[in-house]
Amino acid sequence: MAVRLASPANSPRPSSPNSELEPSSWTCAFVNNMPDGAFDATERQFLDLLGAGSGSEVIEIQRYAMVGVPRNECTASRIAECYSPVADITDNPPDLLLVTGSNPLEVHIQNEPYWAEMVDLLSWASVHVRSMLLSCLSAHAALKTFDGIERVRLDSKCTGVFPQHVDTSHPLCLGLESEIPLPHSRWNTVPPDDMRKAGYDIAIQSSNVGWSVATREIAASTVVLIQGHPEYEPSSLLREYRRDASRYVLHERDDEPRLPVHCVAPEDWEQLENLHRAIIGGQRDPAILAAFPFDEIAERSLWTWRTMAMRFFTNWLSEDKSRKS
Repeated sequence: MAVRLASPANSPRPSSPNSELEPSSWTCAFVNNMPDGAFDATERQFLDLLGAGSGSEVIEIQRYAMVGVPRNECTASRIAECYSPVADITDNPPDLLLVTGSNPLEVHIQNEPYWAEMVDLLSWASVHVRSMLLSCLSAHAALKTFDGIERVRLDSKCTGVFPQHVDTSHPLCLGLESEIPLPHSRWNTVPPDDMRKAGYDIAIQSSNVGWSVATREIAASTVVLIQGHPEYEPSSLLREYRRDASRYVLHERDDEPRLPVHCVAPEDWEQLENLHRAIIGGQRDPAILAAFPFDEIAERSLWTWRTMAMRFFTNWLSEDKSRKS
């Protein structure tokens, strides 16, 4: 892995430059909008893929956070130590921009607490950043900002690992199989027909869950929108289910948790399904959930999309390098 983390913009700078520092092939601004519970894991997952994609070359990462995202004391302290305010990104434009998803708090995306920051960032980046990769909610934000396309609320959460059809001729899909697995976890979508009418090329899609990756040129930037989650680890969907089920049995929320499909090894599915049936069948007993061997099952979960994810990020960085040269 060849990731180099840059110091926050407000950190003291060394009095003299380090002449031995290897030059970077890319600079990337990483904007982490995930909620506190997933903040560190999301950083680790995306930086891991950026490192895998860069190979032996150095990619320098500057981390940013939006002030409009609510934070607890622990996460706020880490942001203050390691991250810069997203408004500072204009002081040193990067080659690449990667914006994570976020927990949707509002029915209408423009009512999210950080909406003004998001619009300003995306609008600026379309002129000053060569390529941006926008995940989940930030992809929907881009569609609203650039194309006026509204996201659509699903009847139930789309969650699980789904087979995807790949346009193997697309530059981002070189070396991928014609069918791949990819995790999804979201409450909203944008119809593929709306994407095509707006001029997007759909690179990866599913007959079950719609498009997963779409691209188009906007101003001076190549925009890559991702509805899926190639960054997820094998246990990510299971951890999400455990969180949602816990909130349900503790009566913190009354909407039933959605069981992610293909989120565990085949031999563990029946046991997980039986737990789910017990919970939604009326046994909202925290003891049932506490007794379930989530950690043991998580260790056996399969990472079927790992090779695809690394190849995809390699292609993204290679495409940017070819445009740069």
